[in-house]
Amino acid sequence: MRRQITGFSNPTVKYLRSLRDKKHRKRAGQFLVEGLRLLEDAREGGRLPRQIVMAEGRDPHPLIDRLEADVDAAGGEVIETTPDILTKITGKSNSQSVVGVFDEWDTGLEHLNRDAAQIWLVAQALRDPGNLGTMLRTGDAVGAGGLILIDDCADPFSAEAVRASMGAVFTQSVAQARWEDFVPWLRSGSGQLVAASLRDAVPYRAAPYAAPCFILVGNESQGLPEAYEAECDLRVTMPMRGRADSLNAAIAGAVLAYEVLDNL
Repeated sequence: MRRQITGFSNPTVKYLRSLRDKKHRKRAGQFLVEGLRLLEDAREGGRLPRQIVMAEGRDPHPLIDRLEADVDAAGGEVIETTPDILTKITGKSNSQSVVGVFDEWDTGLEHLNRDAAQIWLVAQALRDPGNLGTMLRTGDAVGAGGLILIDDCADPFSAEAVRASMGAVFTQSVAQARWEDFVPWLRSGSGQLVAASLRDAVPYRAAPYAAPCFILVGNESQGLPEAYEAECDLRVTMPMRGRADSLNAAIAGAVLAYEVLDNL
């Protein structure tokens, strides 16, 4: 049965609002996902929310009915509330009619199977959640195994990153690690580490890529530290024909990923 919430001061409303903040998300181990399309992507990817919160008076939709039935069958909770309260939960004036609450999953390196894919994306100190989501979306497009976040990156479970991923956060593996932990993990098995660089680099369209290929992208403003570049097995350069001296981090990763895909 659906639980009705009609008061703004309800403890559940306060809790759900708190999940917009990274500190509270990490403490609770849960995150919000807004919109039927993303929730359907999650369901198709084998992940169901613990709770769904729906606006009363919304237009009926068969996907919402199916999602509600699956959540209920899995022991989750279905909540119905007013559009104004849903807006308060999401913090958006044009919030969509359904929101899901998901448990965060383990993002340790030990859960990755490097042989599951020919390409992996790696981002170091990526601070923009939009870029993070875009890299997830790129990984999905090229059939990558997932995205490995190195050092202090944006939160992959933030609303901005989830939205920018267009559902790829549910199809791509996500791992988080410090550089000093990533390198021993990488060197413990097969794997070629590749980065765009100007140091002893070869043209990216004539490079000898090898699978599994780990494509490393650096911080948006500072790029990769020199020691990180030195660790790479292959450094490639991409031509800049105009006045710009570099590409956006996520775009650079996408260009390299498609080149690698075409040459493996």
